[in-house]
Amino acid sequence: MGKIEEIKKKDKLIAMIIRNDYKCDGVDFVTPDEYSQQVAYMHHPAGKKIDAHVHNLVHRNVVMTQEVLFIKKGTLRVDFYDEYEDYLESRDLHSGDIILLVSGGHGFQVLEEVEMVEVKQGPYTGEQDKKRFKGIEETQIKYK
Repeated sequence: MGKIEEIKKKDKLIAMIIRNDYKCDGVDFVTPDEYSQQVAYMHHPAGKKIDAHVHNLVHRNVVMTQEVLFIKKGTLRVDFYDEYEDYLESRDLHSGDIILLVSGGHGFQVLEEVEMVEVKQGPYTGEQDKKRFKGIEETQIKYK
């Protein structure tokens, strides 16, 4: 079975990667309840019924954007940074992988043509949503 990889700086979680081969039975919420972006892996047998439902209006206070990327095709390198813009490490994502970017910073390099889907809290405010900074050079990349 695949696993869920965690990228951390000391005890602070920067990102979670759910690899394409991760499996479990039923529902596994891989994120803590306090995260503003919730991610669950679900595996149900044929015939399983999930009751029809609507979601109640619940006011939430979101102070930090967390985003989820679903890699549909290709290979994407993710470079991870802490909140001080210091480089930590890099990981490659492949078709079927999912990543939750929890905190800190990140940059990307497309290694093979990529198709991906991004999900994050809205509304997206363009450049007001992020602070850009100079990332690492190719010679500084380190994989764990």
